[in-house]
Amino acid sequence: MQLFGLTGGVGMGKSVAARWLGEHGISVVDTDVLARQVVEPGQPALDEIRAAFGDEVISTDGHLRRDEMARRVFSNPADRQRLEHILHPRIRELWLTAVAGWRAEGRARGAVVIPLLFETAAEKNFDSIICIACSAATQLQRLSERGWTREQISARLAAQWPVQQKIARANFVVWTEGAMDIHFAQLKRIFLAAAP
Repeated sequence: MQLFGLTGGVGMGKSVAARWLGEHGISVVDTDVLARQVVEPGQPALDEIRAAFGDEVISTDGHLRRDEMARRVFSNPADRQRLEHILHPRIRELWLTAVAGWRAEGRARGAVVIPLLFETAAEKNFDSIICIACSAATQLQRLSERGWTREQISARLAAQWPVQQKIARANFVVWTEGAMDIHFAQLKRIFLAAAP
């Protein structure tokens, strides 16, 4: 099985790319989805987060207050590392299990979306890395349209490698400035070129 790692900066189009791959028969797992699953009520990670950060990060109905957690960890690198120490091993175990299942089923190709792929030294698990990227101006516009403030955007960007560094380490780059059909044509070319 050919296994692709999909990475890139926040707001650059990773989720759109993952959706397209899934619609075209490529097995896909998105670690952002897994990150939400491992903090659901009743999950051990949520109990660890409560112990590490206090009851104020848990809502009255027992869910993680994601906005409060983000505010804390993106303004405090030590808190971010503490949260990553709780989450990252669990997330990695889940996507590795998914990949093992794909291999056992004899699937031809799969992709794992990992925003912090290089930052977590996950690249050794993949045959090829695809970086989804756009200009800083477009990224800023997209994140602003999500309702993020300049301060929130700066904090998120500071928590990741610069996209130029990811581009330099990737095997392929999909540039997402243009229309969606251009975005998808790039993905198609990569996966056709990679076909056995």
